[in-house]
Amino acid sequence: MPKKEGKHADMGKDGPAQCKRAKVEAGCSPSVMSFENPDSLFESLISPIKQEVFFREYWEQKPLLVQRNNPLLAAYYQSLFQLSDLKELCGQGLYYGRDLNICRCVSGKKKVLNKEGKVNYMQLKKDFDQKKATIQFHQPQRFKEELWKIQEKLECYFGSLVGSNVYMTPQGSQGLPPHYDDVEVFILQLEGEKHWRLYKPTVHLAREYNVESEDRIGNPTHEFILKPGDLLYFPRGTIHQADTPPGISYSTHVTISTYQNNSWGDFLLDAIPALVFDTAKEDVALRTSIPRKLLMQVDVADSTKKLSSLLRRLADRLENTRELRSADMKKDFIMNRLPPCLGCDSDTLTPGGKFPRIDSKIRLQFRDHAVITVEPDQENADEIRREMVYVYHSLKNKRETHMMGTEDDTASEEGTPQTHGLRFPLSYLDALKQIWCSSSVNVKELNLASDEEKENLALSLWTECLIEVI
Repeated sequence: MPKKEGKHADMGKDGPAQCKRAKVEAGCSPSVMSFENPDSLFESLISPIKQEVFFREYWEQKPLLVQRNNPLLAAYYQSLFQLSDLKELCGQGLYYGRDLNICRCVSGKKKVLNKEGKVNYMQLKKDFDQKKATIQFHQPQRFKEELWKIQEKLECYFGSLVGSNVYMTPQGSQGLPPHYDDVEVFILQLEGEKHWRLYKPTVHLAREYNVESEDRIGNPTHEFILKPGDLLYFPRGTIHQADTPPGISYSTHVTISTYQNNSWGDFLLDAIPALVFDTAKEDVALRTSIPRKLLMQVDVADSTKKLSSLLRRLADRLENTRELRSADMKKDFIMNRLPPCLGCDSDTLTPGGKFPRIDSKIRLQFRDHAVITVEPDQENADEIRREMVYVYHSLKNKRETHMMGTEDDTASEEGTPQTHGLRFPLSYLDALKQIWCSSSVNVKELNLASDEEKENLALSLWTECLIEVI
């Protein structure tokens, strides 16, 4: 891979970061991000820092500043989103609150200056120029294909939803007060310059967004200027504030964020119910009754020893379990993530190529966009909880509604997002694992009882564009 010039600062030392920074040997080419695969995309994003160094020394630990004095990379960053794009975007029908906010930091507090309804470009420009208001544009990947490409690859890389906001701030102004977020943050400076101050976290790896007062956060631990082409990373919980310096007409940066509610604690909350249910089938201790009136007691200290004992039994089972079922996290990720970016704004994918038959060789497509889960049958309301295999995928998700909630046509009549996928008997699980774990597989070698079942499985996956015949 060609090399990219750049500097980086170790943000873990005490005291504000200095202007003078050690040079780092050239990294990969800055002219275009590498979209070959998710790994190469992330490596080009943080270049010249290597992935193993980033995760060993920075991820969830301390900020990283990468300063790149490179006009080609600066030009590429600027192409992602510009202040001048707003006029055309307003013509497409933007709404206050849903698509953008206008705000300003006044006396340490966020003052929202939104109007009602549809955004008028001339009014927006007036608020920006005269009121010195920051424009916060929500989820620009809905409109900008290059951001769609970047965030889709990052969602594949992290296995977590990746959102973004663009912030445009006029000179001598600040949009938001000091605060910390509940997400891992990557900031790309697109236009102008931004003055940043970072502070020691009051809550390490915070789970909630919170505003902090100036008198509580003390002096900044790091202070610097971001210029076009520069990148800043900091972990969730890092207190920060930023302003556009006087003499700089305006600043534009995009904040790319991920790992919201994606901790071990969240995974335990998601996976433990299924573990308890499965263990209780075999362990009578989990099926014995709780003491009389336990639910009515204020002090349950007498029951904590019993609960501790049961948790240890669960831990013992877990150590000997190869599979841990996710109840909601896995499905939520696939249902809400970006669809693949195939280089055009075409409609949903349609099956193509050869028709799968018993003598065909097949391989999985869009591996990062599909998951296999085992769940109670959603179409059978009988008292017997029959388990089925579900294959969920994001190939039919809508880019236009990514990270925008369920207010629109992504919601079903019941108000929940639509799922896209397939449902199979539990006996199909091993055959599905064969397809997922192999570079290719012959249909006739699938672990199913009959040729008819093998062909039906291949055809079902082909119809959803999840496999191709080779």
